[in-house]
Amino acid sequence: MDYISLLKKEGALLRGHFLLASGLHSDRYIEKFRLLENPKSLKPFIGRIVELSPKVDWVVGPTLGGAIIASEVARIMGVKSAYSERDDRGRVLRRGFNIRGEDNILIVDDILTTGGSIIDTMNSVEHGRILGVVVMIDRSVEDVDLGVPLHSVLRYPIINYEPLECPLCKKGIPLTKRGGGNGYGT
Repeated sequence: MDYISLLKKEGALLRGHFLLASGLHSDRYIEKFRLLENPKSLKPFIGRIVELSPKVDWVVGPTLGGAIIASEVARIMGVKSAYSERDDRGRVLRRGFNIRGEDNILIVDDILTTGGSIIDTMNSVEHGRILGVVVMIDRSVEDVDLGVPLHSVLRYPIINYEPLECPLCKKGIPLTKRGGGNGYGT
């Protein structure tokens, strides 16, 4: 599967000068909602996530994109899904999800940059065993150690810049903010 062509076809690969929710800057941005809005385009990613996943009882994702993916992956796998929401404590599993100590859990997300939202989601799981993490797109430049196996459907490294070191800022290119401002960039 040519995932890059699919991203381009859906208008999900953007170029410019972007402020990520992490505060970092980038010259490329993956607009995941161009995939999430079109189940036909999302299908190859979901299928591959299922193939890469261990046998589990629960699939958990962070809101918002990860929750959509978790629900679809869980549906195909025939297991339960949950999502981790942001609040003043970070991320929490609310809504009375009944994850038990003996349950095996898979964490899924849309885009990995720093791993922050995934780590927060993992920390929100109070019971059960997290067996691994699968993401649609890993855009990190350096390997991210989550303490469990990490797999991605597509590895697509994109360099991020600290604002004071950003070459795009130095060239005077206008900065664009996209996304939900969750504290972690896409």
